[in-house]
Amino acid sequence: MSGFPGVPVEKLRRVCDYTEFEFESTEEVAPLEGLLGQERAYRALNFGLSIPNPGYNIYISGPAGTGKTSFARELLSAQAKEQPVPPDWCYLYNFRNPDQPRAISLPPGKGREFRHDVEQLIEALRRELPKVFNGEEYERLKNNILDELYQKTAELYEELEQYAAAEGFALNKTSSGLVSIPVIDGKTVSQEEFENLDQETKDAIQARSRKLQEKMNEGMRQYREHERQTKMRIAELDRKVGLLSVAPYVQELKEKYRDNPKIVSYLDEVQEDIVENVENFLERDDHNNPLIMLRRLNRQTAFIKYRVNLLVDNSETAGAPVVFETNPTFANLFGSIEYEGEFGVLATDFTKIKKGALHAANGGYLVLQATDVFKNYWVWDALKRTLKNREIVIENLMKNMNLGGPVSLQPEPIPLDVKVILIGEPLLYQLLYHYDPDFPKLFKIKADFDLETERSRENVFKYAAFISSVCHRENLPHFDRTAVAKIIEYSSRLVDDQEKLSVHFNKISELIYEAAAWATRAWSRLVTAAHVDKAVAEKNLRSNLIEQRIQELILDGTIMIDTTGWVVGQVNGLAVYDLGDHRFGRPSRITAKTFMGGKGVINIERETRLSGQIHDKGVLTLSGYLGGQYALDKPLTLSASLGFEQLYGGIEGDSASSAELFALLSSLADLPIYQGIAVTGSVNQRGEIQPVGGINQKIEGFFRICLARGLTGDQGVIIPYQNVRNLMLDEDVIGAVKAKQFHIYPIRHVDEGIEILTGVKAGQRGKDGSFPKGTVHYRVDQRLREWAEKSLRRARRKRKD
Repeated sequence: MSGFPGVPVEKLRRVCDYTEFEFESTEEVAPLEGLLGQERAYRALNFGLSIPNPGYNIYISGPAGTGKTSFARELLSAQAKEQPVPPDWCYLYNFRNPDQPRAISLPPGKGREFRHDVEQLIEALRRELPKVFNGEEYERLKNNILDELYQKTAELYEELEQYAAAEGFALNKTSSGLVSIPVIDGKTVSQEEFENLDQETKDAIQARSRKLQEKMNEGMRQYREHERQTKMRIAELDRKVGLLSVAPYVQELKEKYRDNPKIVSYLDEVQEDIVENVENFLERDDHNNPLIMLRRLNRQTAFIKYRVNLLVDNSETAGAPVVFETNPTFANLFGSIEYEGEFGVLATDFTKIKKGALHAANGGYLVLQATDVFKNYWVWDALKRTLKNREIVIENLMKNMNLGGPVSLQPEPIPLDVKVILIGEPLLYQLLYHYDPDFPKLFKIKADFDLETERSRENVFKYAAFISSVCHRENLPHFDRTAVAKIIEYSSRLVDDQEKLSVHFNKISELIYEAAAWATRAWSRLVTAAHVDKAVAEKNLRSNLIEQRIQELILDGTIMIDTTGWVVGQVNGLAVYDLGDHRFGRPSRITAKTFMGGKGVINIERETRLSGQIHDKGVLTLSGYLGGQYALDKPLTLSASLGFEQLYGGIEGDSASSAELFALLSSLADLPIYQGIAVTGSVNQRGEIQPVGGINQKIEGFFRICLARGLTGDQGVIIPYQNVRNLMLDEDVIGAVKAKQFHIYPIRHVDEGIEILTGVKAGQRGKDGSFPKGTVHYRVDQRLREWAEKSLRRARRKRKD
């Protein structure tokens, strides 16, 4: 119908020529090393890893699915192999301040050895000390001390007994102590006999009894003093014997760890504590004691303080650690202190201190997903504080939340030397950079991942290598070169650009898996182009339910869309719907009504609050175009309404602004527009057509409606000329264009579009400022001039009146 040239068939899709490949299948292609198309990110990440200074942590920014995490894992693993293994870290009992466990570092692998050495020390002493304290020499020395006590006790008793006899009393030993009994005529007096005595005799006996009791009290005091001194001498004996027994074992360890002053000091304290509490090693239990189980429990608890809590064990680490923490809760990141219920009370000790990801990554790299960090309250502030202070503090989160809780420990902070790699979306990076003043100080390096890369010969071959690596890794059937070519074309389609390839490897991998599955179902050894096409078609079918329902509503007339005929002030605009896993285009009827007035262009969607700011801007641009084109010699006396018919949801974007302008011009010129041609593209105030997104989906959406109703050979789509490079159309659209049943018109200016739609010349303003008669602009100009003159006459009449 139109003589305007359409897009050549060869430019509707950039086909990948598989005959240019020097391989028959990806079996012959070495798997990809590194990452495709992320040179900028690679350089930034490499640079950030090379700087050891504080604050040079890294934020890897990019959309999901671009391989950020996989790339970080690969690069960090390679970097870490070249770096030294960090030290082990242990927490030890603090004999001076039990609530503040000590942190001690040892060379990698030595922590496990030190723990074993201390365990062996305690086990050896638990065997040897009972032997020493049950030996003849110890018993002899102890008995010598006890014999002295017995001798002094006997002497005291003999002295008391003699004194009692002189005072007329006999001493009797009972379970409650010594008891004095009066003696008369060589016989002890019972209580009954005592009561029968005369009062004078009783008074005399009681007076002597009081004197005897004072003597007995003095004797008991002397006995207790002798007993106290005996216990002290036995304790001193125990201490000396214990020290002589313990010191050689401890000295052996002190010699072994003499290069670590903290361990030497700790071993001195262990020795001192064992000597002071040697009875815990002797297991002297009275089996008749009903509290024997409690005593044994207390003894077991007493040995906990001699344990070594090996918090970080790098004995099997090769190079610097690389830790990917997928659940960065407060405890998982910074460590925690666990509690146990004992007799109804929550209790803890230094052995219940558990490491976090920062401890595991200390001396290496910690990789976190930014969104996971911000899902966990308190974590971000604590992470910043840790990085600024360069030490890991294990805290009780309940205290941070002012919720109280049981008595906790305050473990000694561990020095931190780690590089944190935060992986997240670009928007989150911008928000943090602008609203968190600490963020740019702590994360000085940004590694930006792109969504696309150049479709060069080198990158095409790398794509084949990527497919090969997936097939090798997942044990999939390999792709022949026709299938590789289809993957390349699909990649360009993902980014809507003939000159680019997508690096959204999650989506590419999904297609590889699904195409391989269809090949396997067909018992094919290799994946072919047909299997890739099948995978794409089935993927679309699984997700296009909404698209099908909308097409059905259009075809049955519920949603009114004309694809033939001529209508004044009406045009088919094109929009894209994004459902997340599926994008599709659909036409919308745009109508314009123009009449004399002074309200300008009224956007119905704006008035009903259904349009977004960008769409409103596009509509306001139309007023600028109309004024610049037609109101240079007269006022613009115009009221116009624009609307998207049967649109009940929101609308955003300016890609329909050219279609809205065509509807306005059609209404003003009273020229009908052919309904078989849809329009997409934005427009500026100069009438120049500007590129838009979703061009392939828009064209295909309108094409399918036309195809379902029957192609006439006159139908097509007007697009901005800049979007030609974005065309990666389906084969059915290309086939229809090749058969001249469907057309795609690239335009640069409004004038070209209105000529295609109306079949009437747009017209160029002559030297006299007028447009050629019969042209679109002439008809519009005449209509606006007529309205301006009418408006002026009315204004004059009103002034006269």
